[in-house]
Amino acid sequence: MLLGFKTQLKVNKQQRLLLGQHAGVARHAWNQGLALCQQVLLHNKLNPQDKIKFPTAIDLHKWLVAAIKSTLPWYYQVSKCAPQYALRYLSDAFKSFFKKSKGFPKFKKKGRHDSFTIDGAIKIDYRKIKVPVIGWIKTYEILPTGYKPKSVTISKQADKWFISWKLEVNPNSTPKNQDFVGVDLGINHLATLSTGEIFNGVKSYNKSEAKLARMQYLNRHQLRRSNNYRKAQIKIARLHQKIANTRKDTLHKITTYISKNHAVIGIEDLNVSGMLAGKLAKAIADMGFYEFRRQLEYKTQLYGSKLVIVDRFYPSSKTCSSCGEKKSSLPLSQRVFKCDSCGFEIDRDFNAAMNLKQEAAKLTVLACGLDSADTSRVKQEKKADFC
Repeated sequence: MLLGFKTQLKVNKQQRLLLGQHAGVARHAWNQGLALCQQVLLHNKLNPQDKIKFPTAIDLHKWLVAAIKSTLPWYYQVSKCAPQYALRYLSDAFKSFFKKSKGFPKFKKKGRHDSFTIDGAIKIDYRKIKVPVIGWIKTYEILPTGYKPKSVTISKQADKWFISWKLEVNPNSTPKNQDFVGVDLGINHLATLSTGEIFNGVKSYNKSEAKLARMQYLNRHQLRRSNNYRKAQIKIARLHQKIANTRKDTLHKITTYISKNHAVIGIEDLNVSGMLAGKLAKAIADMGFYEFRRQLEYKTQLYGSKLVIVDRFYPSSKTCSSCGEKKSSLPLSQRVFKCDSCGFEIDRDFNAAMNLKQEAAKLTVLACGLDSADTSRVKQEKKADFC
């Protein structure tokens, strides 16, 4: 399976200038190609009887070489791969837009998500990597040897440059402590497992919100495009990066532990985009529900586990994990679940995790077609959880 590897670059002034030039050319090619595509779409809309074929990535590159690159000499100071990949990504963005899976592509602005992709003669050494035109670039950590990536992507975050590429990794199955486990995601606790383990979210944005608001307030009084304004923008970007890295580090540790030690993991198919439209949007975004599931999806393949996605309409919180009785309503403020039928009382999140475990076991039995001995063993495990 393919995994992404990303590390920070240790660049000097000359390399920083070259990286900025490559990102600028890629951004310019993207914006020029997007403007041409908009003109084509507008022409086809106004002239339905005389439509023009929508340009592909190859058509965009031919047009760029003939009409744009020949008039701008600074295009020849960088690698030809930077504008080529930019137009290829633009073509992919329009394909996703036409399939209605993503929105309409937007113009790129300098200083926001600067990045470019380059290929060619790429060499990896102990703590440095060689890319075309730019040359050898040092890194802060040891690079994985034995790989020869076809292409690398160099991006800028705050005032730091990062390089990433794909690695071919063989899945490594680890010994499991539990056969089935249910994972319930929440705001008070990030993840509650059916084994009784509780993982708290780091809430990095909540802890740094006051500091971030103060920095943004002081930056309002700076003269735009001045040196002090740029310095303040870098400080704000660094804080944003720290918040994101802290959250991502916590999610990686939790998802790695769950994937390594549990064979079948049941998790609810949450409508995260819909949840972000409510009053708890800030708290939900700070927890990182979508990133939690994304990491579980590839780590279960990496460590030999199986991820079972339970339907989002399954009432995991309203159903009693002891007798199966379902409540008509359960307010969010009620943190303890009490069954009106059997009197079973349990923590709300733990009850939902137990239901997710039972549903994951049921779906696994139906999907894999286990024999009667395995089915009876699963039923015995369910009964043992309540003893």
